[in-house]
Amino acid sequence: MGEYQDNSLSSRVFQKLRNDILEGKYKEHEELRENTLGKELGVSRTPVREALRQLELEGLVTIIPNKGAYVTGISTKDVNDIYMIRSTLEGLCARWATENITEEQLDALEETMIISEFHAKKEGNGCAEQMAQLDGKFHSILYEASNSRILCRVLMDFHKYVQQARKTSILSEERARKSIREHRQILRAIKEQDADTAEQLANEHILHVIENLKRQGLTETE
Repeated sequence: MGEYQDNSLSSRVFQKLRNDILEGKYKEHEELRENTLGKELGVSRTPVREALRQLELEGLVTIIPNKGAYVTGISTKDVNDIYMIRSTLEGLCARWATENITEEQLDALEETMIISEFHAKKEGNGCAEQMAQLDGKFHSILYEASNSRILCRVLMDFHKYVQQARKTSILSEERARKSIREHRQILRAIKEQDADTAEQLANEHILHVIENLKRQGLTETE
């Protein structure tokens, strides 16, 4: 699930289509027509065709010979699998962040927490959207603080792949507030340089997200 690093035109088209699929612009089984996409993006069919092939390698598109390319999307099983893997990797990330985090990153996490706690006291969809963005920011800072380029890239990709489910989860006000409290506990453990506790709390945090997604029918139940 690594990022496609080439800076060519097909790479830029790939990134655009990839983001659009992950953000829900294109629905599962929807056909992606080369001509239509080329006109929308202002490019020829060649970079679109190359981008679609790359998307097929990532499992986001299925190309049927002599018929066309169709969105595969992210299934509820995919979401469940990703979160289960994340529960382990987020714990590892928190451990490594405890060992490698800088003062600047600690300050950024604290600032994110303060703003999150402020929005948690308010009501309305606008605040929920803010909390969703702040949730992503908290995790992104942790990923960078792990000081592992590979782990950061993998976790950021996972974040993108379950973006819609993650947004829906955090938009639940009760879950959003619990999530913020869990973030605060993780940050406290990191500040206290307690890597074992930070790892355990980060692991449990993602497991709680899975439970919430199952209640909402956004991932598979046992």
